[in-house]
Amino acid sequence: MIEDTQSNNLSFQGALSPLAGVERAAYELRSGRAVFVVDGTDAAALVLATEMATSERIAALKETGGGAMPHVVLTHYRAETLKIRLYTPDVVRIPYPDWLTVEQIQQLADPQYDLADPMRGPFNAERGDVPDAVASSVKLAKLARILPSVLAVPVPAIRVGAHPDIIAVSSNGIDGYDLRAAGGLRRVTAANVPLAGAENAKIVAFRPEDGGIEHLAIVIGEPDISASVLIRLHSECFTGDLLGSLKCDCGEQLKGAIEQIGNEGAGVLLYLAQEGRGIGLINKLRAYALQDQGFDTVEANQRLGFADDEREFLAAAEMLRQLGISDVRLLTNNPRKVAQLEEYGVTVSERVEHAYPSNEYNERYLAVKAEKSGHLF
Repeated sequence: MIEDTQSNNLSFQGALSPLAGVERAAYELRSGRAVFVVDGTDAAALVLATEMATSERIAALKETGGGAMPHVVLTHYRAETLKIRLYTPDVVRIPYPDWLTVEQIQQLADPQYDLADPMRGPFNAERGDVPDAVASSVKLAKLARILPSVLAVPVPAIRVGAHPDIIAVSSNGIDGYDLRAAGGLRRVTAANVPLAGAENAKIVAFRPEDGGIEHLAIVIGEPDISASVLIRLHSECFTGDLLGSLKCDCGEQLKGAIEQIGNEGAGVLLYLAQEGRGIGLINKLRAYALQDQGFDTVEANQRLGFADDEREFLAAAEMLRQLGISDVRLLTNNPRKVAQLEEYGVTVSERVEHAYPSNEYNERYLAVKAEKSGHLF
């Protein structure tokens, strides 16, 4: 047994939809409990979040896995940071070195210690193909908004049934989560909320039908859906939107977009729950700490094991569809948003520039957006 779970978990587990099952597994992983990830064959993996590892949890992982030593699983971004030779794309498996302490294992996933202890290793990655269950477990860690690394023990899928107290989830469920979450979005409620810069605003709330992450549409005025509608896709930024952080331009972009749409008389701002370009608030703060060490935005994300931008805009396209909007003028400097909306069936008839002056704290951040992420200013 990896960890005790609540006795009533099993009575509901059988009724979970694929979407809710993934969210439940992500919660377990974030809570320091192991989960089974089962692929479409006879294989599975018992996985534990690396950052949540303790001596007791690792010992239980080995015992439940039949005594096998786990692999440390990292993204190729993190592996490149640690100078590990890559033999497989996307995800890398390292045999668990028995000479490492638990703290050192955690530090393989956490870059805050890299500069203080740069001479770790050497570590040798496995050369064989990464099982689907193992690769999907890293995405599960991302969905849990923790560092994208797990300790994984391969097990036969038949062994999963012998441990009904451990949550099991399919690799297909994890890999298809974004599509299911977007497709399952439903309008929950709407209310008029006068805003500074747009007093004729209404907030429409969307939630996946199985629960999960909620997104908001701020509808200003009465958009003419027979024409191209002015819209803005804005990913939530706690530090910029709420606290007025000077490290980014998010707060200015949010207020500016509302004012610009308000001045035009009608349009929509989609407020998307994608904090930190999709890595979550805590990981964004970790990236900020790395920036304090001298790394830029892209370098910090990749040292954490993430891409420079982990966001998907499937949910945005679905929200627009439900609002009856198929043709937009998009307030953005990010060509990736244009490309994704068009990929998901929304016509972008115009990209409308949305830039604001820099300050001494975000000047480098904006420069890196242009130089490395292709933003247009």
